[in-house]
Amino acid sequence: MNLEYYSNLAFVTSVVVYALAMFAHAAEWAAARRVDTEVPAETVREPAMAAAGRGDSGSGDSGVEPPAVDIGASGGASEAGRRRVDQFGRIGISLTVIGLALSVAGMVLRGLAAHRAPWGNMFEFTTAAMVFVVAAYLMMVWRIGMRWLGLPVTLLATIGNGLAVTVFYVAVAPLVPALHSVWFLIHIVAAAIAGAAFNVGGLMSILYLIKKRAEERGTVRGYLARLPSVRRMDLLTYRFHAFAFPLWTFTVAAGAIWAEYAWGRYWGWDPKETWALVTWVIYACYLHARSTAGWRGSRAAVISIVGLASFWFNFIGINLLVSGLHSYAGV
Repeated sequence: MNLEYYSNLAFVTSVVVYALAMFAHAAEWAAARRVDTEVPAETVREPAMAAAGRGDSGSGDSGVEPPAVDIGASGGASEAGRRRVDQFGRIGISLTVIGLALSVAGMVLRGLAAHRAPWGNMFEFTTAAMVFVVAAYLMMVWRIGMRWLGLPVTLLATIGNGLAVTVFYVAVAPLVPALHSVWFLIHIVAAAIAGAAFNVGGLMSILYLIKKRAEERGTVRGYLARLPSVRRMDLLTYRFHAFAFPLWTFTVAAGAIWAEYAWGRYWGWDPKETWALVTWVIYACYLHARSTAGWRGSRAAVISIVGLASFWFNFIGINLLVSGLHSYAGV
Protein backbone atom coordinates (compact mmCIF):
# COMPACT_ATOMS: atom_id res chain seq x y z
CA MET A 1 0.00 0.00 0.00
CA ASN A 2 1.58 3.27 -1.15
CA LEU A 3 0.76 5.64 1.71
CA GLU A 4 2.59 8.53 0.08
CA TYR A 5 0.38 8.26 -3.02
CA TYR A 6 -2.83 8.33 -1.00
CA SER A 7 -1.47 11.21 1.08
CA ASN A 8 -0.82 13.23 -2.08
CA LEU A 9 -4.25 12.29 -3.42
CA ALA A 10 -5.89 13.54 -0.22
CA PHE A 11 -4.03 16.87 -0.40
CA VAL A 12 -4.85 17.40 -4.08
CA THR A 13 -8.51 16.58 -3.43
CA SER A 14 -8.54 19.00 -0.50
CA VAL A 15 -7.46 21.80 -2.86
CA VAL A 16 -10.47 21.08 -5.08
CA VAL A 17 -12.85 20.89 -2.11
CA TYR A 18 -11.50 24.11 -0.57
CA ALA A 19 -11.90 25.82 -3.95
CA LEU A 20 -15.54 24.66 -4.11
CA ALA A 21 -16.06 25.96 -0.57
CA MET A 22 -14.55 29.29 -1.62
CA PHE A 23 -16.95 29.51 -4.58
CA ALA A 24 -19.88 28.67 -2.28
CA HIS A 25 -18.93 31.49 0.09
CA ALA A 26 -18.42 33.83 -2.89
CA ALA A 27 -21.94 32.91 -4.01
CA GLU A 28 -23.11 33.61 -0.46
CA TRP A 29 -21.66 37.14 -0.65
CA ALA A 30 -23.18 37.68 -4.11
CA ALA A 31 -26.61 36.41 -3.01
CA ALA A 32 -26.53 38.74 0.00
CA ARG A 33 -25.88 41.68 -2.31
CA ARG A 34 -28.83 40.70 -4.52
CA VAL A 35 -31.12 40.48 -1.50
CA ASP A 36 -30.19 44.04 -0.49
CA THR A 37 -30.91 45.37 -3.98
CA GLU A 38 -34.46 43.98 -4.01
CA VAL A 39 -37.12 46.65 -3.54
CA PRO A 40 -38.86 46.24 -0.16
CA ALA A 41 -42.63 45.69 -0.26
CA GLU A 42 -43.33 48.90 1.73
CA THR A 43 -41.35 50.98 -0.77
CA VAL A 44 -43.40 49.65 -3.67
CA ARG A 45 -46.70 49.98 -1.85
CA GLU A 46 -46.42 53.70 -1.09
CA PRO A 47 -46.24 54.88 -4.74
CA ALA A 48 -49.21 52.66 -5.56
CA MET A 49 -51.29 54.20 -2.77
CA ALA A 50 -50.26 57.68 -3.88
CA ALA A 51 -51.32 56.94 -7.42
CA ALA A 52 -54.67 55.70 -6.16
CA GLY A 53 -55.14 58.91 -4.17
CA ARG A 54 -54.41 61.05 -7.21
CA GLY A 55 -56.97 59.08 -9.21
CA ASP A 56 -59.70 59.67 -6.60
CA SER A 57 -59.02 63.42 -6.42
CA GLY A 58 -60.11 64.03 -10.00
CA SER A 59 -56.88 65.78 -10.90
CA GLY A 60 -56.16 63.20 -13.54
CA ASP A 61 -57.84 60.45 -15.43
CA SER A 62 -59.79 58.84 -12.60
CA GLY A 63 -60.57 55.91 -14.82
CA VAL A 64 -56.93 54.77 -14.86
CA GLU A 65 -56.27 52.07 -12.31
CA PRO A 66 -53.10 52.32 -10.17
CA PRO A 67 -50.40 49.76 -10.98
CA ALA A 68 -51.00 46.41 -9.38
CA VAL A 69 -48.39 45.53 -6.76
CA ASP A 70 -47.96 42.02 -5.46
CA ILE A 71 -46.70 42.81 -1.95
CA GLY A 72 -46.65 39.21 -0.91
CA ALA A 73 -44.51 38.25 -3.89
CA SER A 74 -41.98 40.98 -3.07
CA GLY A 75 -41.70 39.89 0.56
CA GLY A 76 -41.51 36.26 -0.49
CA ALA A 77 -38.71 36.98 -2.93
CA SER A 78 -36.73 38.71 -0.18
CA GLU A 79 -37.26 35.79 2.18
CA ALA A 80 -36.22 33.34 -0.54
CA GLY A 81 -33.08 35.40 -1.09
CA ARG A 82 -32.17 35.22 2.58
CA ARG A 83 -32.68 31.45 2.53
CA ARG A 84 -30.42 31.26 -0.51
CA VAL A 85 -27.70 33.21 1.31
CA ASP A 86 -27.92 30.82 4.26
CA GLN A 87 -27.91 27.78 1.98
CA PHE A 88 -24.71 28.87 0.22
CA GLY A 89 -23.11 29.52 3.61
CA ARG A 90 -24.02 26.08 4.90
CA ILE A 91 -22.67 24.45 1.74
CA GLY A 92 -19.42 26.37 2.18
CA ILE A 93 -19.05 25.22 5.78
CA SER A 94 -19.80 21.59 4.88
CA LEU A 95 -17.22 21.63 2.09
CA THR A 96 -14.68 23.25 4.42
CA VAL A 97 -15.17 20.45 6.95
CA ILE A 98 -14.61 17.88 4.18
CA GLY A 99 -11.51 19.74 3.01
CA LEU A 100 -10.12 19.76 6.55
CA ALA A 101 -10.78 16.04 6.94
CA LEU A 102 -8.92 15.36 3.69
CA SER A 103 -5.98 17.53 4.78
CA VAL A 104 -5.77 15.79 8.15
CA ALA A 105 -5.90 12.40 6.41
CA GLY A 106 -3.15 13.50 4.02
CA MET A 107 -0.98 14.73 6.89
CA VAL A 108 -1.45 11.51 8.89
CA LEU A 109 -0.71 9.32 5.85
CA ARG A 110 2.37 11.41 5.10
CA GLY A 111 3.61 10.85 8.64
CA LEU A 112 2.98 7.11 8.41
CA ALA A 113 4.78 6.93 5.08
CA ALA A 114 7.77 8.84 6.46
CA HIS A 115 7.72 7.13 9.90
CA ARG A 116 8.06 10.53 11.57
CA ALA A 117 6.17 13.75 12.29
CA PRO A 118 5.27 15.23 8.87
CA TRP A 119 6.87 18.67 9.39
CA GLY A 120 10.32 18.29 7.85
CA ASN A 121 10.12 20.50 4.72
CA MET A 122 8.17 23.34 3.11
CA PHE A 123 5.51 21.04 1.66
CA GLU A 124 4.80 19.51 5.05
CA PHE A 125 5.00 22.84 6.90
CA THR A 126 2.50 24.48 4.56
CA THR A 127 -0.08 21.68 4.60
CA ALA A 128 0.14 21.43 8.40
CA ALA A 129 -0.25 25.21 8.73
CA MET A 130 -3.43 25.10 6.62
CA VAL A 131 -4.82 22.35 8.85
CA PHE A 132 -4.36 24.53 11.93
CA VAL A 133 -5.78 27.65 10.24
CA VAL A 134 -8.93 25.91 8.99
CA ALA A 135 -9.38 24.04 12.28
CA ALA A 136 -9.16 27.32 14.21
CA TYR A 137 -11.74 28.90 11.89
CA LEU A 138 -14.19 25.99 12.17
CA MET A 139 -13.83 26.00 15.94
CA MET A 140 -14.81 29.67 15.98
CA VAL A 141 -17.75 28.93 13.66
CA TRP A 142 -18.95 26.38 16.19
CA ARG A 143 -18.27 28.55 19.24
CA ILE A 144 -19.33 32.05 18.15
CA GLY A 145 -20.87 31.64 14.68
CA MET A 146 -17.98 33.14 12.74
CA ARG A 147 -19.13 31.86 9.35
CA TRP A 148 -18.68 35.33 7.89
CA LEU A 149 -14.92 34.69 7.68
CA GLY A 150 -15.43 31.71 5.37
CA LEU A 151 -14.48 33.36 2.08
CA PRO A 152 -10.99 34.62 3.06
CA VAL A 153 -10.18 31.45 5.03
CA THR A 154 -11.11 29.08 2.19
CA LEU A 155 -9.24 31.33 -0.26
CA LEU A 156 -6.14 31.08 1.94
CA ALA A 157 -6.53 27.30 2.28
CA THR A 158 -6.95 26.87 -1.48
CA ILE A 159 -3.85 28.92 -2.25
CA GLY A 160 -1.79 27.36 0.57
CA ASN A 161 -2.51 23.74 -0.25
CA GLY A 162 -2.40 24.52 -3.98
CA LEU A 163 1.13 25.90 -3.66
CA ALA A 164 2.10 22.95 -1.49
CA VAL A 165 1.08 20.28 -3.99
CA THR A 166 2.37 22.13 -7.07
CA VAL A 167 5.42 24.20 -6.05
CA PHE A 168 6.63 22.97 -2.65
CA TYR A 169 6.13 19.24 -3.11
CA VAL A 170 9.04 16.92 -2.31
CA ALA A 171 9.03 13.15 -1.94
CA VAL A 172 9.10 11.54 1.49
CA ALA A 173 12.63 11.54 2.93
CA PRO A 174 14.27 11.06 6.34
CA LEU A 175 14.83 14.08 8.57
CA VAL A 176 18.22 15.75 8.52
CA PRO A 177 20.21 15.12 11.74
CA ALA A 178 19.61 18.67 13.04
CA LEU A 179 15.88 18.00 13.31
CA HIS A 180 16.13 14.95 15.55
CA SER A 181 15.05 16.68 18.73
CA VAL A 182 11.85 16.84 20.75
CA TRP A 183 12.31 20.62 20.83
CA PHE A 184 11.85 20.71 17.08
CA LEU A 185 8.39 19.14 17.43
CA ILE A 186 7.48 21.53 20.27
CA HIS A 187 8.74 24.48 18.22
CA ILE A 188 6.73 23.53 15.13
CA VAL A 189 3.45 22.81 16.95
CA ALA A 190 3.65 26.09 18.87
CA ALA A 191 4.44 28.00 15.66
CA ALA A 192 1.53 26.37 13.81
CA ILE A 193 -1.00 27.18 16.55
CA ALA A 194 0.26 30.76 16.89
CA GLY A 195 0.28 31.10 13.10
CA ALA A 196 -3.34 29.92 12.87
CA ALA A 197 -4.43 32.59 15.35
CA PHE A 198 -2.33 35.26 13.59
CA ASN A 199 -3.90 34.31 10.24
CA VAL A 200 -7.48 34.40 11.52
CA GLY A 201 -6.79 37.70 13.27
CA GLY A 202 -5.13 39.14 10.17
CA LEU A 203 -8.01 38.14 7.91
CA MET A 204 -10.43 39.76 10.35
CA SER A 205 -8.32 42.93 10.22
CA ILE A 206 -8.70 43.02 6.44
CA LEU A 207 -12.48 42.67 6.68
CA TYR A 208 -12.50 45.28 9.46
CA LEU A 209 -10.80 47.83 7.20
CA ILE A 210 -13.16 47.02 4.32
CA LYS A 211 -16.26 47.47 6.45
CA LYS A 212 -14.88 50.57 8.19
CA ARG A 213 -14.23 52.20 4.82
CA ALA A 214 -17.72 51.23 3.60
CA GLU A 215 -19.25 52.78 6.72
CA GLU A 216 -17.35 56.01 6.15
CA ARG A 217 -18.67 56.11 2.58
CA GLY A 218 -22.17 55.09 3.64
CA THR A 219 -22.11 52.05 1.36
CA VAL A 220 -22.51 49.19 3.84
CA ARG A 221 -24.66 46.72 1.97
CA GLY A 222 -24.72 43.11 0.90
CA TYR A 223 -22.63 40.75 2.99
CA LEU A 224 -20.76 43.61 4.69
CA ALA A 225 -24.01 44.52 6.43
CA ARG A 226 -24.10 41.00 7.87
CA LEU A 227 -20.65 41.21 9.39
CA PRO A 228 -20.37 42.06 13.10
CA SER A 229 -19.95 45.70 14.03
CA VAL A 230 -16.47 47.13 13.47
CA ARG A 231 -16.11 47.45 17.24
CA ARG A 232 -16.85 43.75 17.68
CA MET A 233 -14.44 42.80 14.87
CA ASP A 234 -11.72 44.96 16.41
CA LEU A 235 -12.21 43.21 19.76
CA LEU A 236 -12.14 39.72 18.21
CA THR A 237 -8.99 40.58 16.27
CA TYR A 238 -7.31 41.75 19.47
CA ARG A 239 -8.27 38.57 21.33
CA PHE A 240 -6.81 36.34 18.62
CA HIS A 241 -3.54 38.26 18.66
CA ALA A 242 -3.43 38.37 22.45
CA PHE A 243 -3.75 34.57 22.42
CA ALA A 244 -1.16 34.06 19.67
CA PHE A 245 1.57 36.44 20.87
CA PRO A 246 2.62 34.47 23.99
CA LEU A 247 2.68 31.30 21.87
CA TRP A 248 4.87 33.01 19.30
CA THR A 249 7.17 34.16 22.12
CA PHE A 250 7.39 30.56 23.28
CA THR A 251 8.03 29.49 19.66
CA VAL A 252 11.05 31.77 19.41
CA ALA A 253 12.35 30.57 22.79
CA ALA A 254 11.82 26.90 21.90
CA GLY A 255 13.61 27.48 18.59
CA ALA A 256 16.57 28.93 20.49
CA ILE A 257 16.72 25.88 22.76
CA TRP A 258 16.53 23.58 19.73
CA ALA A 259 19.29 25.62 18.01
CA GLU A 260 21.57 25.11 21.01
CA TYR A 261 20.92 21.36 20.79
CA ALA A 262 21.47 21.25 17.00
CA TRP A 263 24.23 23.81 16.45
CA GLY A 264 25.68 24.54 19.88
CA ARG A 265 24.39 28.13 20.20
CA TYR A 266 21.09 29.65 21.27
CA TRP A 267 21.06 32.55 18.82
CA GLY A 268 23.13 33.18 15.71
CA TRP A 269 21.20 35.79 13.71
CA ASP A 270 20.38 33.25 11.04
CA PRO A 271 17.89 34.84 8.55
CA LYS A 272 15.05 32.66 9.82
CA GLU A 273 15.80 33.53 13.44
CA THR A 274 16.16 37.21 12.65
CA TRP A 275 12.86 37.42 10.79
CA ALA A 276 11.08 35.50 13.54
CA LEU A 277 12.28 38.24 15.88
CA VAL A 278 11.11 40.93 13.42
CA THR A 279 7.66 39.30 13.35
CA TRP A 280 7.64 39.20 17.15
CA VAL A 281 8.46 42.92 17.31
CA ILE A 282 5.67 43.81 14.86
CA TYR A 283 3.07 41.92 16.87
CA ALA A 284 4.40 43.45 20.08
CA CYS A 285 3.83 46.84 18.45
CA TYR A 286 0.30 45.77 17.51
CA LEU A 287 -0.59 44.81 21.07
CA HIS A 288 0.94 48.04 22.39
CA ALA A 289 -0.92 50.08 19.77
CA ARG A 290 -4.19 48.29 20.48
CA SER A 291 -3.88 49.01 24.21
CA THR A 292 -3.27 52.70 23.48
CA ALA A 293 -6.54 54.54 22.86
CA GLY A 294 -5.19 56.69 20.02
CA TRP A 295 -4.05 53.67 17.99
CA ARG A 296 -7.07 51.42 18.18
CA GLY A 297 -9.15 50.57 15.17
CA SER A 298 -7.76 51.15 11.69
CA ARG A 299 -4.17 51.91 12.69
CA ALA A 300 -3.91 48.77 14.81
CA ALA A 301 -5.53 46.75 11.99
CA VAL A 302 -2.86 47.94 9.56
CA ILE A 303 -0.11 46.82 11.95
CA SER A 304 -1.86 43.44 12.24
CA ILE A 305 -1.82 43.02 8.46
CA VAL A 306 1.86 44.02 8.31
CA GLY A 307 2.53 41.38 10.98
CA LEU A 308 0.71 38.75 8.93
CA ALA A 309 2.77 39.65 5.86
CA SER A 310 5.93 39.37 7.95
CA PHE A 311 4.80 36.00 9.30
CA TRP A 312 4.28 34.59 5.80
CA PHE A 313 7.54 36.03 4.53
CA ASN A 314 9.31 34.33 7.43
CA PHE A 315 7.38 31.13 6.78
CA ILE A 316 7.94 30.92 3.01
CA GLY A 317 9.96 33.84 1.65
CA ILE A 318 13.04 33.30 3.80
CA ASN A 319 13.19 29.65 2.78
CA LEU A 320 12.94 30.46 -0.93
CA LEU A 321 15.06 33.61 -1.17
CA VAL A 322 17.73 33.42 1.55
CA SER A 323 20.32 30.77 2.38
CA GLY A 324 20.98 29.89 5.99
CA LEU A 325 20.98 27.10 8.54
CA HIS A 326 17.26 26.63 7.96
CA SER A 327 17.72 25.99 4.25
CA TYR A 328 17.03 22.29 4.81
CA ALA A 329 13.38 23.29 5.05
CA GLY A 330 13.25 24.61 1.50
CA VAL A 331 11.43 23.07 -1.42
